[in-house]
Amino acid sequence: MRKAIIGITMLLLATAATAQQLNLPRVSPKGSVMQTVGTTDITINYNRPGVKGRTIWGALVPWDQVWRTGANEATQFVVSDDVLVNGQKLAKGSYSLHTIPGRDQWTVIFNKTANQWGSYSYDQAQDALRVTAKPERAEFREWLTFEIPEMTTDTAKVVIRWENVAVPFTVDTQATQKSLDAAAKAIAAMDTNRWMTPYRAADFAFTANRMDEAQKWLDMSLKEQETLPNLWLKARMLHAQGRKADALRTAEQAIAKATPEQKDFAAEIRKQSQAWK
Repeated sequence: MRKAIIGITMLLLATAATAQQLNLPRVSPKGSVMQTVGTTDITINYNRPGVKGRTIWGALVPWDQVWRTGANEATQFVVSDDVLVNGQKLAKGSYSLHTIPGRDQWTVIFNKTANQWGSYSYDQAQDALRVTAKPERAEFREWLTFEIPEMTTDTAKVVIRWENVAVPFTVDTQATQKSLDAAAKAIAAMDTNRWMTPYRAADFAFTANRMDEAQKWLDMSLKEQETLPNLWLKARMLHAQGRKADALRTAEQAIAKATPEQKDFAAEIRKQSQAWK
């Protein structure tokens, strides 16, 4: 009898362990979006409820009340550097993202309690930032979605999409200015016999259309040593200024500096500069 009881007990324990390990689909599956903007990572982790034939706005999601902006755990918003959200400062870190949906205006909330279940324990005193956003009519989305459909070197447009509503807000990483400031600091601290650091800073500034910084740092690089890369950058800058003859002459000077390892680079310079003619 005792053996039978022990056997039944072991069977029950095994069944309980199996139940604990059972992995079933969530009704509102997890989702995430990560985008590097400039040098800043923006990550949004959330759960995706479906419409499922229900009335969403003003019903399942009431107007003018704090909403977790998803399902299950509150949505998490993580930035790896300080940013501006709709022009207002948000320090780097992890936040729970809540919203207050309204018919004509939404409030987007970044709360310092990053890990919380829904908005049930939401504490306004822990808000790091609140911004307003304008809802827009949009194509139908069955599942709640966070999207980043537009971006530049500095900014990303983040859009909350569900049912027929889209709510956009802008995250500005200020990557260009931060990179230029970092370049200036690196150049100030560099060994004076190096041409590479000011060249890289000049190349970035030229790409960002910051011509004053580009010219200043290119001059520093060329003063240290004339090389194929910095002479080619000089040629491109001259061409951008409309000085075609000077640009072609400088491109040839760059090609003349090519090492055997740079033959492919030199060939590409010749191909691009020939197009200027």
